[in-house]
Amino acid sequence: MHNVKEEAQSLLEKDQKNVWHHISKYDENTHPMIAKEAKGSWITDHNGNKYLDGMSGLWCVNVGYGREELAQVAYEQLKDMSYISMSQSHLPGIKLAEKLNEMLDDDYMIFYSNSGSDANEVAFKIARQYHQQNGESSRYKFISRYRAYHGGSLGALAATGQSLRKYKYEPLTSGFLHVAPPDNYRRPKGQSVEEYNLQKAEEIEEKIIWEQKETIAAVIMEPLITGGGVLIPEPVYVEKVQEICNRYGVLLIIDEVICGFGRTGRTFGHMHYDIKPDIITMAKGLTSAYLPLSVTAVRKDIYETFNSSDDENSHFRHVNTFGGNPAACALALKNIEIIERDNLTNRAAVLGDRLRNELKELEAHPYVGDIRNQGFVMGIEMVEDKETKEPAHDGRVKKIISDCKANGLIIGRNGDTVAGYNNILTLCPPLSSTDADLDFILSVIKKVFKENET
Repeated sequence: MHNVKEEAQSLLEKDQKNVWHHISKYDENTHPMIAKEAKGSWITDHNGNKYLDGMSGLWCVNVGYGREELAQVAYEQLKDMSYISMSQSHLPGIKLAEKLNEMLDDDYMIFYSNSGSDANEVAFKIARQYHQQNGESSRYKFISRYRAYHGGSLGALAATGQSLRKYKYEPLTSGFLHVAPPDNYRRPKGQSVEEYNLQKAEEIEEKIIWEQKETIAAVIMEPLITGGGVLIPEPVYVEKVQEICNRYGVLLIIDEVICGFGRTGRTFGHMHYDIKPDIITMAKGLTSAYLPLSVTAVRKDIYETFNSSDDENSHFRHVNTFGGNPAACALALKNIEIIERDNLTNRAAVLGDRLRNELKELEAHPYVGDIRNQGFVMGIEMVEDKETKEPAHDGRVKKIISDCKANGLIIGRNGDTVAGYNNILTLCPPLSSTDADLDFILSVIKKVFKENET
């Protein structure tokens, strides 16, 4: 036991000396969890403590941890051929592109990268070049929504509508505009949900007009805003946005980085609505984060404008060293096979419904303002006052998260997004979670909220 403690302390010291942790404040007295192994929905740390990962890592481990068949398929591919750039091609990349088009039930060209940020950067470049080659070189601006997250690189961060993520890194890439998203919990009194959502969609049309419609290249949005607080629009909103884009010749980019691959109870989040995106970006659940891989799926007629005999620079002049790695593509195919074989998309819908129904009792909690979910992703909005809807203070939110972890459950929050509105707890467990896993999640959350009623 003494040796185990000494080893643990040594690891923490080495970590503190050498590792700069993502999105973490500098604090010598706070130590990260050092994960040792993971299986199913559970992580074991270097001290032997077990935690149910209620966030699937960073919204990404859809099929759960420890799938040997995923490791095996990657191993076999690495043995056969570890690498070839996507300026050429390979069998796993071809098969995966074909499978994605089958899942989309449409005709897209598949461009491979290795992160969600990369996939969105590719989408922005393609949109701008498309309009130029389509005779509309003035179209370079993008409309996004406040509170949305689209990545950490300079272009993707410019599209992001979270001021705290941008603070001290500006100026960013120019040409990115923002409008308010539908936040149904905070809609004006007396206004129906449908009226409110239509109004929010029409604000995008107003922005197009006010910015000079000939300058707008695309609108980018998630099917639901995830990391910004789990803000779920009504179908009328998304479908109205598509109509507006079509009317003004603006491309619609749908960011499926989190919502894709079963998370929302549909294969892709945008399939909850009657829309046809021009460009779709994917990552995370594409491989369940076993290997890095992302995709920018581009409508075939857009792709065809990149072939012009009159312009030697009409091709898309973008390369990504690791994008479309053969092992990652092979693994993604097996990951999708698991999602389909184990019916995990339907499982997400069933688990999400049960989670929402059994946590309905929390609506009576003095500091819970709203509970919302789509499939197996949930947001619990904490407030100081139910009547005024004043967002809960930071300490109250942190206490719930800390107490959940002390009881063996990792949950998240919309941290470092918009000052004063980082008050939404988030849940995004693996789609493969068992009924016993869900029982554990429910028992811990109910217990912790009961203990935090005052």
